[in-house]
Amino acid sequence: MLTIAHGLMYADLNFQGRTHVIAAAVAQSAAGVVVIDPGPSTCLDTLHAALGLHGMAVGDIQAILLTHIHLDHAGAAGSLVRENPEIRVYVHDRGAPHMADPSKLLASAGRLYGDDMDRLWGQFLPVPETNICPLSGGEKIEVAGRRFEVEYTPGHASHHVGFFDRSSGVAFVGDTAGVRTGNALFVMPPTPPPDIDVEIWLKSIDLIRRWQPSTLFVTHFGPHEDAARHLDAFVEHLTAMTEIARHVLESDANDEDRQEMFTADAHVYLQRCLPPDEVDLYDFAAPLALGWLGLVRYWRQRGVEPVNS
Repeated sequence: MLTIAHGLMYADLNFQGRTHVIAAAVAQSAAGVVVIDPGPSTCLDTLHAALGLHGMAVGDIQAILLTHIHLDHAGAAGSLVRENPEIRVYVHDRGAPHMADPSKLLASAGRLYGDDMDRLWGQFLPVPETNICPLSGGEKIEVAGRRFEVEYTPGHASHHVGFFDRSSGVAFVGDTAGVRTGNALFVMPPTPPPDIDVEIWLKSIDLIRRWQPSTLFVTHFGPHEDAARHLDAFVEHLTAMTEIARHVLESDANDEDRQEMFTADAHVYLQRCLPPDEVDLYDFAAPLALGWLGLVRYWRQRGVEPVNS
């Protein structure tokens, strides 16, 4: 694991054998261990190994903090609780029922990932309701010797929260502050269905700014110390990719061709903004084809339809 700040580390979960895709954060103190977004259960062995290298084990975990319940962030939570039934799982109250009974969540994800569900994500075991601590935003929670401020930060997901450790200045923001897998100042918005809401998302970015964090920790991938510039870049690219989607939706192509058009146009946009060797990694971490599905749903909810509809 690599150090973020004193007592704060993160592990590269080597998702599907690739680095710089999914990071799990860990807070360690004499009082215990906290894991923020443990990742999917397909990466559990990697998480176990990372903890072990630093003298930690699942039995030391007091709490799991979930920014949201998407499979790449929360999939391993139930498995960890099964290993250590004392773990408390903090999650937004809209996501809490799906952690206790993930059947609807898995059915929805299955429509997106099809036969790749097990290969990508593995098991998503339920978390007993007695282990779940629902959040609504505005709380200050104390776990394992640390205090985290909580804000409700929807836009990417209706059940998304962020956690701020004011003592270190690190904000754990999940997917709200986008995908940034390298040092280049490019931050891609992950826009899968069904909850994308750009206006609300921008308000969530303002909430994160009010924390004035020194470091943003994003699940895809890792810590970034240029927090204000990172958020500015995210807003720029969210706006641009949202407009790319609208332009494609308003074209006279059919639905199947529109998805291909968006993916191609967005890929060109990435090529303009990134070194050539980083474009594929961004598309892997936040697939453009899924990004289209979320953005077209966003626009259609606002009355935008193809010219030939």
